[in-house]
Amino acid sequence: MNLLASLRYLVALNEHRHFARAAQSCHITQPALSNALRALEKEFGTAIVKRSRTYAGLTPEGERVLATAQRMLHEHVLLQQDLASGAGQPRGALQLGVVPTAVPLAARFAARLQAAYPGIAPVVRTMSSQAIEEGLDKLSLDLALGFSERLGLPGSRFTALAQYNEHYFLVRRARARGRPVNRLRLGKPTTWAEAAQHPLCLLTPEMHNRSLVDGAFAQVGASVRPVMETNSILTLALSVLAGDVCSILPGSLVGAVRSQGELEAFPLVSPEMVTPLCFAHLSQARPSRALEAALALAVDAQWLAHAAEHSGSLG
Repeated sequence: MNLLASLRYLVALNEHRHFARAAQSCHITQPALSNALRALEKEFGTAIVKRSRTYAGLTPEGERVLATAQRMLHEHVLLQQDLASGAGQPRGALQLGVVPTAVPLAARFAARLQAAYPGIAPVVRTMSSQAIEEGLDKLSLDLALGFSERLGLPGSRFTALAQYNEHYFLVRRARARGRPVNRLRLGKPTTWAEAAQHPLCLLTPEMHNRSLVDGAFAQVGASVRPVMETNSILTLALSVLAGDVCSILPGSLVGAVRSQGELEAFPLVSPEMVTPLCFAHLSQARPSRALEAALALAVDAQWLAHAAEHSGSLG
């Protein structure tokens, strides 16, 4: 039995909570995954997976094996990166989880990191805030870009690196006015109460950004029932381009669609909502060589200036 491979299959099963999907993610057949887990149970002399027609979770002993598996696989990655890296030349993958509204900044960060260190291969995953926190805890993520009010709390198990403050805009298709332009128009400030009167496409309720938007509307006594919902940032932007709906977008996303002359954006005020975002990693976990390089970039003055320029007020 290949112990590391079997532990990797167990971690995949816990992540996907489905035998077939876990096997597919590991590029093996479902019977092969099941056989490997049975061999693991034989090795440790205890049941690890609850037996059922479908995945029913892990036994208490299985949870203990899982925790050890996560630590062993993490240490294996650290050793691989240590042995493959030279002085000032880190090598290896960097698993980066990012909330959907911060994807434009995460993409720029990953590209800069890879350009500075060609041996690093960033893997950027769009995830909910809850999934990001779980990924950091389970060591399946090295680094996260998310909301400071969740990741950067005092006494948190995460170490947070402040990045920028996000501002919000009402975005809609531009009204016809003379000759067409090839750049997004920035309009006059509008209030959240006024924005509530428009047909809105918003993120789905389980997304943390949606709770922030709902909170701003609640402050002005507005009860908003969106005409469309999505958990996809791309769908959010395309729905505005394609139809008559409007949306509430943070500055980083508005900056990403600056070239769309069909759109116009209005800074939202009364209240003026400012949301801090940060990078975060698990404090107790020993960083890989790739993560060390990423953390250095995250506090670099030039990078922070770039982040503020592309993700703030757009003023």
